[in-house]
Amino acid sequence: MTDPCYALFAVRYASNPRRTARDSFLMQHDVHDGPLPLDFFVWAAVRDGRVILIDGGANAGTCRARGHDFERCPADGLRALGLDPAAVTDLIVTHMHWDHAGNFDRFPNATLHVHPREMTHATGPCMCEPVLRRPYDIDQVCAMLRALYGGRLRFSDDDFTVAPGITVHHMGGHTPGLQVVRVNTTRGRVVLASDAMHYFANATTRNPFPVVVHVDAYLQALRRVVALADTPAHVVPGHDPLVLRMYPPANDVSAGFAVRLDVAPLMPSPLMP
Repeated sequence: MTDPCYALFAVRYASNPRRTARDSFLMQHDVHDGPLPLDFFVWAAVRDGRVILIDGGANAGTCRARGHDFERCPADGLRALGLDPAAVTDLIVTHMHWDHAGNFDRFPNATLHVHPREMTHATGPCMCEPVLRRPYDIDQVCAMLRALYGGRLRFSDDDFTVAPGITVHHMGGHTPGLQVVRVNTTRGRVVLASDAMHYFANATTRNPFPVVVHVDAYLQALRRVVALADTPAHVVPGHDPLVLRMYPPANDVSAGFAVRLDVAPLMPSPLMP
């Protein structure tokens, strides 16, 4: 039986144009420094009125407290695409860092999906270490626990199907419970790499993003996300501003912050041989 196809969108909700290359690579002596902006996205897969959201993003206060430029609530980003936040049935949390695990209250009908290793990491002894605790937000972690006790949260398997045509795959590396999402579209199976691949350049240089728990797993994940996709051109990194230039706008209203990922890119992917 053929899997159904989804419309697939990337929606930017925040950015940081002040970042440099040295901020985004672990081995800094291998990096030619210069501007390297950071974009923050959520992603939406849509079919027959059902919306499956990948990550909830963060709110204005959380972004600004960490020095980033908030642009719009992810729920408002969905509205610009003609999508009702109340139609979100599932919210896949790729991991619980502050920029991915917020705004659960904006999607009141969504079941949340998180890997158990991520919950264990974010609420266990590792959080005694400031360097490991810093990327998490206590209010978001508490919201995740409330969702668990309120019956809204489902724990993911290492590989599981959220809906026909949408699968979630545990990677680890950046965080112990990091997940990526593969979506079947009319152009083939697209992998939303989230923070398994922050920028295309993290993969092409084999140089990880500096926020990482297990470097070996991060490097393995760079290969695994490409293997999951139909081709390297079907991989979408989690924070690269190039995504907004590579793909066409979702509609006239969303030009400049939301693009379609279910159609062929407008330029070759940096991951292509």
